[in-house]
Amino acid sequence: MSGITSALHNHHKLCDDDFADAEDAARKGDWTACAATYGKFRTELLAHFSVEEEVLFPAFEQRTGMAGGPTQVMRGEHVQMRDLINQMDGALAQKNADGFGGAAETLLIMMQQHNMKEENILYPMIDQALGQDGEIQSRVTAGLNA
Repeated sequence: MSGITSALHNHHKLCDDDFADAEDAARKGDWTACAATYGKFRTELLAHFSVEEEVLFPAFEQRTGMAGGPTQVMRGEHVQMRDLINQMDGALAQKNADGFGGAAETLLIMMQQHNMKEENILYPMIDQALGQDGEIQSRVTAGLNA
């Protein structure tokens, strides 16, 4: 994959790997490892959402005039996933494996469906609309590496 969204596509994999490590640690009851890997995942996921919501989506909407539609759907899903992150935060603080695992299971399904929509539908639309815009690409990369 090339284009403005390639860094975001690769970032999905990073988030998925961190998430799997956090889930594995929680299942084992290793709350120290869970806190570390989940913290990394949480930071990466929220940075990903911010880059999309503050840089990529507005640029796409401005270029295409499409203010509703796919970007609006993705923002709504981000809200739902943030709610699940908040549930996982609470479960982690209480060392509640069932609560953490339940929210994590729901989040995993949402992330898989969300990422498929982005990678197969929205990202190609964005790459076509924005082309090789170096400024946006730099802002996306900077936001993911912050």
